[in-house]
Amino acid sequence: MIRMLLRVLGHEYAPPVRRTVALMATTAIVEGLSYALLVPVLRALFGSTPKDAWPWLTAFGAAVAVYAVLRYASDLSGFRAGTTLLHGMYHRLGDHLARLPIGWYGAGRVGEVSVLASRGVLQAMSVIAHLLAPFISACVTPLTIVAVILAVNWRMGLAALVAVPVVAAIQIWTGRSMAATDAERAERDHEATGRVIEYLQAQPVLRAGGRTAERFRLLDDSLHELQRASRRSTLSALPGALGLTLTVQTMFTALLVLGAYLALGGSIGAAEVLAILVLAARCADPLLSLSDIGGKLRGARSELARLDTVLRTEPLPEPREPVQPVGHDLEFESVAFQHDGRTVIDDLSLSVPEGQRLAVVGPSGAGKSTLLQLLARFYDVDAGAVRVGGADVRAISTEVLMAQIAIVFQDVYLFDGTIEENVRLGRPDADEAELRAAASAARLDEVIERLPGGWSAHVGEGGALLSGGERQRVSIARALLKNAPIVLLDEVTSALDPVNETAVHEGVERLMAGRTVVMVAHRLRTVRRADRVVFLDGGRIVEEGGHDELLRRGGRYADLWEISADLDVVHP
Repeated sequence: MIRMLLRVLGHEYAPPVRRTVALMATTAIVEGLSYALLVPVLRALFGSTPKDAWPWLTAFGAAVAVYAVLRYASDLSGFRAGTTLLHGMYHRLGDHLARLPIGWYGAGRVGEVSVLASRGVLQAMSVIAHLLAPFISACVTPLTIVAVILAVNWRMGLAALVAVPVVAAIQIWTGRSMAATDAERAERDHEATGRVIEYLQAQPVLRAGGRTAERFRLLDDSLHELQRASRRSTLSALPGALGLTLTVQTMFTALLVLGAYLALGGSIGAAEVLAILVLAARCADPLLSLSDIGGKLRGARSELARLDTVLRTEPLPEPREPVQPVGHDLEFESVAFQHDGRTVIDDLSLSVPEGQRLAVVGPSGAGKSTLLQLLARFYDVDAGAVRVGGADVRAISTEVLMAQIAIVFQDVYLFDGTIEENVRLGRPDADEAELRAAASAARLDEVIERLPGGWSAHVGEGGALLSGGERQRVSIARALLKNAPIVLLDEVTSALDPVNETAVHEGVERLMAGRTVVMVAHRLRTVRRADRVVFLDGGRIVEEGGHDELLRRGGRYADLWEISADLDVVHP
């Protein structure tokens, strides 16, 4: 468990963890040894001069005081180490997630990671702060007490020692038998969480289709599966808990019978028997708690295993000796790329001179958006090379590459903060004049003026409090503020109303001025001002040239332009 924890966190955290474990083990040993003083105390109390017990009682009190101080220190060390580990875990997980390929974030992955990053991390890191001390105490203190009993009377010590392998065997057997049911319960828990989120998010569609009852049955079935899995997990824990209880009771009974037999035979005094029984009774509580602690540790270990799986996922490699791009031209050289076993880009070559605009058109699934993602190095190509300023993007550090590129997506995500905070993500150190200029160029100032709170207006989670056009204006203002020399546009006006489309077009024109631009276009009237157009289909370039040239050819682009023109007449 500790080895996995250090593997997940990194071995730089090993020293405080080892110190904490050593302190907790010392505390547990001192606790067990302090009870050894009960033997001379009871001997004196049952002897001819009970007053002789006072020195031993004082020593026992001092030992308990030492134990109390050590317990406080070990608990405090555990909390501090747990806080340090929690802080380190969040930083390591966050840094790692930021370097994973965008393709890793598939369906269901975001929900899984959100649960793992909240409840999962807390549960895993609670091992040091809350579970390690009672677990060490439940293991080490009874063993120390058994050693004390051996020192008092070897026969009764051996009788107590017999219980040690039995308890260990029960714990191992319980852990193995519960592994499958614990995994099933965790899986059902994730499924039920997903169903609840799906049910809540799909309310408008379900109500419009009159299918809320059906969807409720699906959710209900998922919750019933979770209930059944939880019941199976609880039932699988019962044999271990009962076995542990019976072992402890049997050990105590055996010691009682053996002690009585030895006392009647004169081999041991009544005071020693009573002291050993008190020590045995003190073993019972920590041993019985092993069942509950073991279950929590298994849960924490499962979360650690999930964290380990995520952290073992290979991120996109950073260059050892990064190069600096020279200029802002773009080039695809014999690029091939597959995703989920499907060829998305197939032996594609094209170039965009610095300061020119390239429009990419084609049917859905042709690989248009993938070109932008390869330029921004959201993925690495399987063959060929993508170059920015003459340098392979794989040889450019992520920080430098991202400083060269501003991206405006069709689906804009805004963080749950103010409009100003979302715009400043483009360049946090921008001054007030630059911020206002970017907003004006994107025509975001019109939105700010009519919103209560102006720049301080909250946009809601994902920008839910703004319309699609308003979110797009924030995104364009953010890109303008970044002032990057390369702009990637993934059809930013396809789902906007005419008023917002006009405003966004004006902002996009200002954003593209003087920059190298690659734009993915679904509505072809946005490509008229492109210097060059490529028609993509099946990951290959089918046609390329200027807008007017492609229309004269009468090929695929001309057909698509005619369809687009007809749609614009129907939906102006």
